[in-house]
Amino acid sequence: MRRLTLGLTAALLASAAHANDSLQAIQQDPKQFGSQLGNYTGNRYSELDQITKDNVGDLQVAWTFSTGVLRGHEGAPLVIGDVMYVHTPFPNIVYALDLNNDGKILWKYTPEQNADVIGVMCCDTVYRGLAFADNTIFLHQADTTLVALDATTGDVKWSVVNGDPAKGETNTATVIPIKDKVLVGISGGEYGVRGHVTAYNIADGTQAWRAYSTGPDEEMLVDPENTMVLGKPIGANSSIDSWEGDQWQIGGGTTWGWFTYDPELDLVYYGTGNPSTWNPSQRPGDNKWSMTIMARDPDDGMAKWFYQKTPHDEWDFDGVNENVLIDREIDGTMRKLLVNFDRNGFAYTMDRETGELLVAEKYDPAVNWATEVNMDPESDQYGRPQVVAEYSTEQNGEDVNSTGICPAALGTKDQQPSAYSPKTQLNYVPTNHVCMDYEPFRVSYSAGQPYVGATLSMYPAPDSHGGMGNFIAWDAVTGEIKWSLPEQFSVWSGALATAGDVVFYGTLEGYLKAVDATTGEELYKFKTPSGIIGNVMTYEHGGKQYVAVLSGTGGWAGIGLAAGLTNANDGLGAVGGYAALSDYTALGGSLTVFAIPD
Repeated sequence: MRRLTLGLTAALLASAAHANDSLQAIQQDPKQFGSQLGNYTGNRYSELDQITKDNVGDLQVAWTFSTGVLRGHEGAPLVIGDVMYVHTPFPNIVYALDLNNDGKILWKYTPEQNADVIGVMCCDTVYRGLAFADNTIFLHQADTTLVALDATTGDVKWSVVNGDPAKGETNTATVIPIKDKVLVGISGGEYGVRGHVTAYNIADGTQAWRAYSTGPDEEMLVDPENTMVLGKPIGANSSIDSWEGDQWQIGGGTTWGWFTYDPELDLVYYGTGNPSTWNPSQRPGDNKWSMTIMARDPDDGMAKWFYQKTPHDEWDFDGVNENVLIDREIDGTMRKLLVNFDRNGFAYTMDRETGELLVAEKYDPAVNWATEVNMDPESDQYGRPQVVAEYSTEQNGEDVNSTGICPAALGTKDQQPSAYSPKTQLNYVPTNHVCMDYEPFRVSYSAGQPYVGATLSMYPAPDSHGGMGNFIAWDAVTGEIKWSLPEQFSVWSGALATAGDVVFYGTLEGYLKAVDATTGEELYKFKTPSGIIGNVMTYEHGGKQYVAVLSGTGGWAGIGLAAGLTNANDGLGAVGGYAALSDYTALGGSLTVFAIPD
């Protein structure tokens, strides 16, 4: 079996005792694609190299599959052996397709869900994909039911309910199996949901632990003396002391993003989302630990270190984006790094063992809400963004429209995952080049009702190429953009890097694009049936490399099309910003698989 080059040490790859053995074996076989982020490191890199920058222009459609569902198709298929597992947005149907028989449906699982959950899903009915371990497919439904399906038959092994949609708790994210547990998050920050991550035992679905994002130390699984924040102990009551009264109980910090895992350090990494409400004047303080990168022990959930990227968020810059684990040399020393491209427009490079902050730089020059992140360890502002008063939605006051804030609430990058190539040592990042006007207003909390408290409008960043997106190559050690490809709309598709020196991504108009990993030169494009917000994947079958992507426009950027909205301020401001998208694509739900003909 060929080993997948993860950009990590050989010791990390060999640490199967600290990982799920079945999943680890699949991740090390580039012929298969067993995790939504490709592997535990989250680098979305494949060692397959049949498709190269010299022949990628010969790609053709090999076969297609209609999912039978409209609205936004995020995530990617999985390939385990000779079977491809495909998911849909709500109602979260699962298909097992036989790759030996032209994609024949081996089995189909259709959950029974109350359609009322659609009304409390923030930004379309998307789902970011299935997970696999121990011959089990894990489906985390929109209604928060976690289902374990027999990968061979589709039969339900067990199911457990992780939240309550009546309170606004829903799910859009995938899960991660680690050792004998599967870790899951929760959505609902726009409904005053108190975020948490929960571990369930793979064998029977019983709950092992739950770690909240806000609240008392014992409920957050925080040790005041041994959980670190930028090299210092977190101290007692760190979260409660940063909220006014009991606001932390409806304080957000939901966990609808991605998980990554370092088997050698035995730490799992994820981010927490925005504080509730979007009106910052109603929640004085830093609102810890929303907007935070968290590193935890997957066995008991205990926190090792935290870093809050946007204290007292005033712009809805959720901190849930993927934390990519790479090894790079810094000042002559090989370091175990974590790279995070945050919604707030800053790209962070950290030591993933200690939580030391090494780099924090803007990865879109249009970012203006803060001048920089303070990098002086001796300063009381260490690690904090330096906010520009003109773009502070709280300083400007309630019922005041703050204009020209960059990035918009959907961030310089939302959840669409980046890729990293250990060959080029570059991160490839799909980005939004979008700004906003933001007017906060007072709002009251009622369980299960929207708890937003702001009106937004979005538009392309001024004084640039006029489009709403870029696809960039980033050096995480120097904190520099190496090249940038402008796009008419935000790049809402997850990237894929390969050993063939090709990087793939999709566009909201529906194009699958392939570019040179070193120069960014466009090498190939093909327009699929609908806009692409899915994540490109690759696998090998019958000795041939394939590339596949889900198309079906939607998500936050495409919510106007997906939900039939026309008011410019609907969709939390996105409908007006992306109104022109309907001139280029329509709703769909399909899988397109590409290969180079024999």
